[in-house]
Amino acid sequence: MQINKLRGRELDQLFRAILSLKDLEECYRFFDDLCTVNEIQALAQRLEVARMLREGYTYHKIETETGASTATISRVKRCLNYGNDAYAMALDRIYNEQQEEAGSQ
Repeated sequence: MQINKLRGRELDQLFRAILSLKDLEECYRFFDDLCTVNEIQALAQRLEVARMLREGYTYHKIETETGASTATISRVKRCLNYGNDAYAMALDRIYNEQQEEAGSQ
Protein backbone atom coordinates (compact mmCIF):
# COMPACT_ATOMS: atom_id res chain seq x y z
CA MET A 1 0.00 0.00 0.00
CA GLN A 2 1.32 3.41 -0.96
CA ILE A 3 -0.23 5.02 2.08
CA ASN A 4 1.89 2.91 4.44
CA LYS A 5 4.70 5.39 3.83
CA LEU A 6 2.52 8.04 5.51
CA ARG A 7 1.30 5.85 8.36
CA GLY A 8 1.66 7.49 11.75
CA ARG A 9 0.00 9.49 14.49
CA GLU A 10 -1.19 12.33 12.26
CA LEU A 11 -2.79 10.08 9.66
CA ASP A 12 -4.33 7.89 12.38
CA GLN A 13 -5.80 11.06 13.89
CA LEU A 14 -7.25 12.11 10.53
CA PHE A 15 -8.84 8.72 9.90
CA ARG A 16 -10.20 8.53 13.45
CA ALA A 17 -11.73 11.97 12.98
CA ILE A 18 -13.41 10.84 9.75
CA LEU A 19 -14.67 7.65 11.39
CA SER A 20 -16.13 9.72 14.24
CA LEU A 21 -18.48 11.62 11.91
CA LYS A 22 -22.09 10.61 12.47
CA ASP A 23 -23.97 11.75 9.37
CA LEU A 24 -23.76 13.57 6.03
CA GLU A 25 -24.17 16.99 7.62
CA GLU A 26 -21.19 16.38 9.92
CA CYS A 27 -19.19 15.22 6.88
CA TYR A 28 -20.06 18.39 4.99
CA ARG A 29 -19.02 20.54 7.95
CA PHE A 30 -15.80 18.64 8.63
CA PHE A 31 -14.60 18.50 5.03
CA ASP A 32 -15.55 22.15 4.50
CA ASP A 33 -13.13 23.03 7.30
CA LEU A 34 -10.49 20.46 6.31
CA CYS A 35 -10.25 20.77 2.52
CA THR A 36 -10.47 23.32 -0.23
CA VAL A 37 -13.43 23.12 -2.59
CA ASN A 38 -11.09 21.83 -5.32
CA GLU A 39 -9.76 19.05 -3.06
CA ILE A 40 -13.28 17.92 -2.19
CA GLN A 41 -14.32 18.00 -5.84
CA ALA A 42 -11.27 15.95 -6.84
CA LEU A 43 -12.06 13.26 -4.25
CA ALA A 44 -15.73 13.12 -5.27
CA GLN A 45 -14.74 13.02 -8.94
CA ARG A 46 -12.45 10.02 -8.42
CA LEU A 47 -15.20 8.07 -6.69
CA GLU A 48 -17.62 8.89 -9.52
CA VAL A 49 -15.00 7.81 -12.08
CA ALA A 50 -14.64 4.50 -10.21
CA ARG A 51 -18.41 4.00 -10.23
CA MET A 52 -18.63 4.70 -13.94
CA LEU A 53 -15.68 2.43 -14.78
CA ARG A 54 -17.28 -0.41 -12.84
CA GLU A 55 -20.48 0.13 -14.79
CA GLY A 56 -18.61 -0.13 -18.08
CA TYR A 57 -18.62 3.47 -19.25
CA THR A 58 -16.02 4.45 -21.84
CA TYR A 59 -13.17 6.84 -21.06
CA HIS A 60 -14.76 9.38 -23.41
CA LYS A 61 -18.14 9.23 -21.66
CA ILE A 62 -16.47 9.49 -18.21
CA GLU A 63 -14.32 12.40 -19.34
CA THR A 64 -17.36 14.19 -20.77
CA GLU A 65 -19.63 13.62 -17.76
CA THR A 66 -17.14 14.19 -14.94
CA GLY A 67 -14.51 16.46 -16.44
CA ALA A 68 -11.83 14.04 -15.24
CA SER A 69 -8.65 13.84 -17.26
CA THR A 70 -7.68 10.61 -18.95
CA ALA A 71 -4.75 10.46 -16.51
CA THR A 72 -7.17 10.52 -13.56
CA ILE A 73 -9.39 7.92 -15.20
CA SER A 74 -6.37 5.68 -15.85
CA ARG A 75 -5.18 6.04 -12.27
CA VAL A 76 -8.59 5.13 -10.87
CA LYS A 77 -8.82 2.17 -13.27
CA ARG A 78 -5.39 0.96 -12.11
CA CYS A 79 -6.61 1.14 -8.50
CA LEU A 80 -9.75 -0.78 -9.42
CA ASN A 81 -7.71 -3.49 -11.13
CA TYR A 82 -4.62 -3.70 -8.93
CA GLY A 83 -5.39 -1.74 -5.76
CA ASN A 84 -6.79 -2.67 -2.37
CA ASP A 85 -10.42 -3.12 -3.54
CA ALA A 86 -11.40 -0.08 -1.48
CA TYR A 87 -13.34 1.60 -4.28
CA ALA A 88 -15.36 -1.60 -4.77
CA MET A 89 -15.92 -1.94 -1.02
CA ALA A 90 -17.17 1.63 -0.66
CA LEU A 91 -19.30 1.60 -3.80
CA ASP A 92 -20.86 -1.74 -2.84
CA ARG A 93 -21.72 -0.41 0.61
CA ILE A 94 -23.27 2.75 -0.84
CA TYR A 95 -25.30 0.66 -3.29
CA ASN A 96 -26.48 -1.72 -0.54
CA GLU A 97 -27.42 1.18 1.73
CA GLN A 98 -29.43 2.79 -1.08
CA GLN A 99 -31.21 -0.51 -1.75
CA GLU A 100 -32.09 -0.86 1.94
CA GLU A 101 -33.42 2.70 2.04
CA ALA A 102 -35.50 2.10 -1.08
CA GLY A 103 -36.88 -1.12 0.36
CA SER A 104 -37.94 0.51 3.61
CA GLN A 105 -39.92 3.26 1.88
